[in-house]
Amino acid sequence: MTADQLPAPAPAASRAGAGADPADAAGPDGRVPLHRPGLEPPALAAGTVPGHVACVMDGNGRWANARGLPRTEGHRVGEATMMDVIAGAVEIGVEELSVYAFSTENWRRSPAEVRFLMGFTRTVLRAQTDDLLEWGVRVRWVGREPRLWKSVLSEVRRSERITAGNERMVLNMCLNYGGRAEIADAARAIALDVEAGRLKASAVNDKTVQRYLYAPTMRDVDLFIRTGGEQRTSNFLMWSSAYAELYFSDLPWPEFDRTELWRACQAYAHRDRRFGGAVDAVAGQ
Repeated sequence: MTADQLPAPAPAASRAGAGADPADAAGPDGRVPLHRPGLEPPALAAGTVPGHVACVMDGNGRWANARGLPRTEGHRVGEATMMDVIAGAVEIGVEELSVYAFSTENWRRSPAEVRFLMGFTRTVLRAQTDDLLEWGVRVRWVGREPRLWKSVLSEVRRSERITAGNERMVLNMCLNYGGRAEIADAARAIALDVEAGRLKASAVNDKTVQRYLYAPTMRDVDLFIRTGGEQRTSNFLMWSSAYAELYFSDLPWPEFDRTELWRACQAYAHRDRRFGGAVDAVAGQ
């Protein structure tokens, strides 16, 4: 189900939709509030709120270029969107949120854009950690250490330490992350432990692999959202998203907000999740 197949949530969004102003998410001081006046999340039946939502935040560059702006400006605007979506996830009761902040493939972008993204990520973490702490959000870095700027790694580790006691929601900041890389790294670690005699090859199963992933306690993704009009998963959380419900929005990330997240959660609440099972619905049987 895509965004155009579900009625808009109630109350109607003040910002959702093409052409909306991303700055509306922030208050006069430039900060995004946890609760936006006049907006309430939809009331979903017990058990229908996705426990883990993953977001591919796509479309920043195209949004900026369409307005005659450099791609980097789209990333700047996307910061307010990310904070608004985090706040909306907290409000509706999501327990874990994963955002694809920088992939292992993003190193192929221009050196100028890579430098901007690394520096900008460091700045965002420094600026937003206090709000995340106040909102009850625990930050967790997920990704590979090699090539990641030491200053960025230091900043995300600082955010992890500061928010370590929070229990309202886990925010997985996926930096220098790739799904294939994660599985390959897990397989390599398992092979080394088998070679060293710490693990029996015959005992390796899916639970074993889970223990060797970057974030072993990460729960399975329930709802996988991609913005920007593309319909692919782009190597994000491949293991954890094996049975995720997919939701694609035509809105570029800077025009997405908490109300669009809530709309995706409404769509999820109407999905029939069978996890490989099926019921014979032949009439009269």
